[in-house]
Amino acid sequence: MRYYIEERDIAMTKVSMTKARHDFTDIANRVMFGDERICIEKNNKPAVAVVPVEDLEILEALEDKIDLEEALKMLKKPGFISLKALKKKLGI
Repeated sequence: MRYYIEERDIAMTKVSMTKARHDFTDIANRVMFGDERICIEKNNKPAVAVVPVEDLEILEALEDKIDLEEALKMLKKPGFISLKALKKKLGI
């Protein structure tokens, strides 16, 4: 799966936990249909973010890429063997 990230100028809107509790449907609609990102704060500190699903998918793809690069790097270290080599060694 490939993701193409277009350049967007998106400022994250900040709302309090209390306001988010009362206006959740409005917040969800703004995120779903307006591609808005909303940071919900508790005691004036960022607590959670509501972001479009597309943003989440991009973040997960980036994490997968980083994990794969890290795993490939570890395979090159002494003492580590590939799954294929381990199966062969165990006769599986």
